Amino acid sequence: MTVPLLDVRDLVVRHGDRTLVDGVSFTVAAGETVGVTGPSGSGKSSTVQAVLQLRRAAAGQVLFEGRDLCALPEAELRAVRPRIQPVFQDPYGSLSPRRRIRDQVAEPLRLHGRWAKGEGPSRVAELLAQVGLDPALGDRLPHELSGGQCQRAGIARALACAPKLLILDEPVSALDPSLRAGIVNLLLDLQESHRLGYLFICHDHTLVRHVSHHVLALNEGRITEA
Repeated sequence: MTVPLLDVRDLVVRHGDRTLVDGVSFTVAAGETVGVTGPSGSGKSSTVQAVLQLRRAAAGQVLFEGRDLCALPEAELRAVRPRIQPVFQDPYGSLSPRRRIRDQVAEPLRLHGRWAKGEGPSRVAELLAQVGLDPALGDRLPHELSGGQCQRAGIARALACAPKLLILDEPVSALDPSLRAGIVNLLLDLQESHRLGYLFICHDHTLVRHVSHHVLALNEGRITEA
């Protein structure tokens, strides 16, 4: 039996006496997109935070490649983090305004001990080209790029440590409509070439249904449709 990349079981997330996520379960396989949609306050962001271990679950399990992230000590969790990478909504806000693009794409490699002095610069150039950016743009600051280019740089950074799962939190909602299709097509191409699993969070029902193999609708922290 194949173990899914991500297996969320009966997830419960609370904030004080409020229940933000109430018994949510789903799986994401390699090469598969699971879309999560719902109105503001439905529990989408809290679910993402629990998967990324940015917010601790009150109950349930978050298994990645069969290991329960909720039960891992911090040292073991740090070793898993490179394989689960987020791409956030705001392409400018997710990048430091004072650092050149190439340094920000290189950051995960340095942080996780994967930077090789001789090969590092060529790896960064390869990542930029992979997301459709001219490697020469690596010398620029974020404000010198368009929103679509910045989001591509953010995707390049997410790919740096060869992850298995991307958490796509409203990845195109801050972009002009003319740029959205390009980013969506890039994500679909990357998924096909790398067999990436995607957890795709989006309030746009039409887009979620277009890109996803499975769709979950949340409301008040519960799955109302699957």
